[in-house]
Amino acid sequence: MPRATPRPVAAALAALLTAALPAIPAVAAPGCTAPLTPTRPVTEAPWPQVRYAPDRLAPLATGAGTVVAVIDSGVDRRHPQLAGRVLDGTDYLDPGEDGSRDCAGHGTGVASVIAAAPRAGTAFRGLAPEARILPVRVSEQQIVDGRESGRTVSAAVFARAIRWAVDRGADVLNLSVVLYADHPAVRAAVAYALDRDVVVVAAAGNLHAEGDPLPYPAAYDGVIGVGAIAANGIRADFSQVGGYVDVVAPGSDVLMAAPDRGHRRAEGTSYATPFVAATAALLRGYRPELTAAQVTQRIVATADPAPGRGAGYGAGVLNPYRAVTETGAGTAGTPRRADALPARWVDPAEVARDARRADARGRALLVAAVAAALAVAALLLAMIVPRGSRRRWRPG
Repeated sequence: MPRATPRPVAAALAALLTAALPAIPAVAAPGCTAPLTPTRPVTEAPWPQVRYAPDRLAPLATGAGTVVAVIDSGVDRRHPQLAGRVLDGTDYLDPGEDGSRDCAGHGTGVASVIAAAPRAGTAFRGLAPEARILPVRVSEQQIVDGRESGRTVSAAVFARAIRWAVDRGADVLNLSVVLYADHPAVRAAVAYALDRDVVVVAAAGNLHAEGDPLPYPAAYDGVIGVGAIAANGIRADFSQVGGYVDVVAPGSDVLMAAPDRGHRRAEGTSYATPFVAATAALLRGYRPELTAAQVTQRIVATADPAPGRGAGYGAGVLNPYRAVTETGAGTAGTPRRADALPARWVDPAEVARDARRADARGRALLVAAVAAALAVAALLLAMIVPRGSRRRWRPG
């Protein structure tokens, strides 16, 4: 989307390529240290899933036939909900590998928000469960005692990773990493992706407390910059504020897959980004005639109004269902008609809205009836009392 002219970035941030989320400790994987004990499967639906109701979208769009490149810390294909959904990718940290090693857990979590398969006994699932994930490993950074640790590629290699994913057929790029400097090679790589009809989605960063330094690639034209909200719909306090934020999505207390098995919760614009990338995959599968630019326009145009519109919320809160079903939103040509929901599906939000409207109508009718009765009574009194006074009416 159009951006303002970039402002200077503090020297301390100029060369920092880091995950947009304070990364979580390393997990078990070949060559990884400090393994975590996987958590048990989740039986209660997490709040982003309640908000977006993947079951509501499933009859319409699943992301089938689309490829989402997750350029991140790798994606562990061993997780049961990612099995069969992760393509052979590449590894720019350890050349010769296929991108399935994830020592930070970051990329696996991002990929699961997009494409985790439904599984019996597990309430969590991805928003576009039939999309395929193309893993491109570029970082294993994590924060220890407030300092970055772990290897990461240079900005130039990050740009090469973007081009590699585009050349391997990615329909959508999920960039849950942030470069706090405008690097010409990265800018050119993003332009390369956009010119080849790829939707590019990037995290807006978590440094609001540090003055909102410009986050790239989110600040580039044509990229969907994603901020984070909490369960109450309010911008998360870490989520950056600026013209580079196009939409916001769940980024606090987000449930995701942990490498190998189990699930965990984390926060950051990193995890808001895949909700938008998944929506782009849904649209690319459901409306294949749309260009990447039209997909981007639809996502922004169908966002729900936010309480602080413009103040770190962009166009508003991501609404995948509206993006898929609303006709003519931000696109040219003749839109495809939105299919009806299954008759058995009931939207609780619509039920509550209808109840509120019915209650308001009832109150309005009652007030109108009382007002009419008082008006009639006043009219009668105006006619009868003077007449009674003339006739000297007295109590019996």
